[in-house]
Amino acid sequence: MTSDSMSSRPAGVSGPAGFPIGLGCMAMSGMYGPSDDGESIATVHAALDRGITLLDTGDFYGMGHNEMLIGRALTGGKRDRAFIQVKFGAQRDPAGAWLGYDARPAAVKTALAYTLRRLNTDRIDLYQPARLDPNVPIEETVGAIAEMIDAGYVRYVGLSEMGVETIRRANAVHPVRSLQLEYSLMSRGIEKAILPAMRELGISATVYGVLSRGLLAGKRRTAFGPGDIRHRMPRWSGDNEAHNLAIVDRLAKIAREKNATPTQLAMAWVLSRGSDIIPLAGARTRAQLDDLLGALDTRLSDDDLAQIEGAVPAEAVAGTRYDEHQMAVLDSER
Repeated sequence: MTSDSMSSRPAGVSGPAGFPIGLGCMAMSGMYGPSDDGESIATVHAALDRGITLLDTGDFYGMGHNEMLIGRALTGGKRDRAFIQVKFGAQRDPAGAWLGYDARPAAVKTALAYTLRRLNTDRIDLYQPARLDPNVPIEETVGAIAEMIDAGYVRYVGLSEMGVETIRRANAVHPVRSLQLEYSLMSRGIEKAILPAMRELGISATVYGVLSRGLLAGKRRTAFGPGDIRHRMPRWSGDNEAHNLAIVDRLAKIAREKNATPTQLAMAWVLSRGSDIIPLAGARTRAQLDDLLGALDTRLSDDDLAQIEGAVPAEAVAGTRYDEHQMAVLDSER
């Protein structure tokens, strides 16, 4: 791995530079089963102490729980040490069911008002629609965020899971600083068209699912508790799980040879993809965070990278990254 891949990474051409890995906070609010608020807050503090600046959340994670948790974690002067990016627009009912997306300008501003209150802050560093609302032109959504930038409530525009045409249309209204996408050894679809377009426009990426939801760490469905969203993910369904875990076994063998863990190799591979790609460590415990940050000490040569990619060929993975309904709403997959 080159020294450049370990350096601070920009949130867009003229955005702020920060630590090469961000903290993805979704798992702290029940999406992967129960979590402990005390340990979650300790993990945020540990991340800040290690130099992480970027905290990624969404107003629909735990129906506001995640934002309130981060707000509690950033008391005592810690807010200024963090770059907070927030996804909005996903609609949920009191039982947690998903209802669709709302990215109308009025909804953008309303969601932001509640987010500011839950996070106990006066500004959001980067604000991004979680998905494309098929009923609202992206120009209107981005225009509303731009108005909030002018008003001082937001610093940068971001997008999440958007395709090339949408990215270009959004960027024509207001410069887009970052795009959030899923990217891992097992999910490489963005390499064909989206990453080249982003690099042409000077847009960085914050990428989630670096461990393919834990699959690259060897997680089995039998370990998932009630409420874990992975029960509905095709890569663990039917015969897919055994097929995919056999692929992961090959990665684990390479990891042992490198005196690293499979999670560290998976994270180190993403870090090697370019200094404009910021992987999110989806850790909800300090132990998970320590393991993932070990990737920063994992040096990979070009031969190592080729060996890893040969062991985990994306085209050999069984199952899509989301179920059929969720895949259908991803503008990035069109």
